[in-house]
Amino acid sequence: MPAAATARLALDGSGIDGSLFTSVTDFARDTKWLNTPLELWTNVGLGVFAVLMLMGWWNARRRGTRAMTVALAAPVAVMVAFAAAEVVKKIVGEVRPCRSMPHAYVVDACPAPSDYAFPSGHTTVAAATVAALFLLDRRLSAIAAVFALVEGFTRVYVGAHYPHDVLGSALLALPVAYFTSLALRRWATPLVAALNRGALRPLLSAEPHTAAQHAG
Repeated sequence: MPAAATARLALDGSGIDGSLFTSVTDFARDTKWLNTPLELWTNVGLGVFAVLMLMGWWNARRRGTRAMTVALAAPVAVMVAFAAAEVVKKIVGEVRPCRSMPHAYVVDACPAPSDYAFPSGHTTVAAATVAALFLLDRRLSAIAAVFALVEGFTRVYVGAHYPHDVLGSALLALPVAYFTSLALRRWATPLVAALNRGALRPLLSAEPHTAAQHAG
């Protein structure tokens, strides 16, 4: 029984930054007019990152095979980072704040007990997009970074995650997505070049496929 109690304490993130969490959720209590917009944004806002990756792909059509490879690698890198976060989430098994701090003000519905808190999946997607776009377009990456900060804040604001869940997500997602994109840029460029000579060329390049290019 003592061992079980120790395990529960080990999985309780409130001892790390519970006071900071309640400071943010107290702010949420004092700004109830913001609750619904931010609760909506914390989920719908993920669409912004998809749009930024689409913009990166569209611009890459005019920048050559190497850029297109990085653009196509971006969503793959995000998925790899998210998968890594899910593995860590199962290993750590940190209970959600709504369960470990039941008296805190929480905007979001409390998920199932098996849906753990560390790291934040939403923030993982956001941070991974920042890293994946960094090799493609620094301007789009900077825009993604601003939205990632907003996403991270909303995850704490609605009571879904502790601040360290959000920070841990970024520390995990940034290098995983960056190095995944870097590896794919090296390994997949010949494949994208080959596809660029076929029926998929309109999706991979804004340049028309001339007869001379086809012969080459």
